Amino acid sequence: MRIARVIGSVVSTVKSEALTGAKLLVVAPLGETHAAEPYVAVDTVGAGRGEVVLVATGGAARLAERQSSQAPVDSTIVAIVDRLESEAWVNYVKD
Repeated sequence: MRIARVIGSVVSTVKSEALTGAKLLVVAPLGETHAAEPYVAVDTVGAGRGEVVLVATGGAARLAERQSSQAPVDSTIVAIVDRLESEAWVNYVKD
């Protein structure tokens, strides 16, 4: 899984039938040592702009509870982070 922040959303009226009803969000990776590009992830947990989330990628992205295993998905938001700590320092606490 990857840690990312939700920075936007995508609206698409013409898309694969397997994505009908899916909420698509733009996320930016956190903690990358280089400038990683934002990407689109299917939201299965009701995340919103500004929230820090966990994203399953690759084949695991299609295993999320509400996601069809036949959907053309390689990134799925599977959790909203309440608190993130590393090396005994609190890096993020949800408001």
